Amino acid sequence: MGRILQVVGYQNSGKTTFVTEYIKEAVRYKLKVGTIKHHGHGGELTQNDNGKDTQKHREAGAQVTFVEGNESFILSSNQIKLTLSQMISLYNTFCLDVILIEGFKFEEYPKVVLLRSKEDLPMLKKTVNITCVLASFALPLEVREKYLIFSSRDKCIEWLMINEVGEYIDNANV
Repeated sequence: MGRILQVVGYQNSGKTTFVTEYIKEAVRYKLKVGTIKHHGHGGELTQNDNGKDTQKHREAGAQVTFVEGNESFILSSNQIKLTLSQMISLYNTFCLDVILIEGFKFEEYPKVVLLRSKEDLPMLKKTVNITCVLASFALPLEVREKYLIFSSRDKCIEWLMINEVGEYIDNANV
């Protein structure tokens, strides 16, 4: 049994920093964490295996490559598109305690929303299942009354960890 939590915000809102700090805290709690990141900047993702066997496999027509060795592995594909739920199903094979999703704003998992400025406030109307909001500026009263607000990343992460926030998933049924 594990849980899923999303971290969303516009570009340069601190999502990666938040996820990195959450992972460090989760490791302190002895939790196994996996991450899924949405690459929302356009363009093709690049493989870093030029001249390696996995590149040769892809060039020969393999849709997916998996290389394993010395207690590590790399799974890659540049021909298969997975939905978020398919990625989560794949991750469930690893019996993780937490799956952190960076991005995928419009999915329905519990979310931490990171706001950089007042210009980001419309995201709150477009996003569902908001658990809490992290902002370093004063928020309007209607936002403060509707959501749990944090101004400190560390306090937010601490609250998320203590309260085991996230949607619980049954690894056997995903």
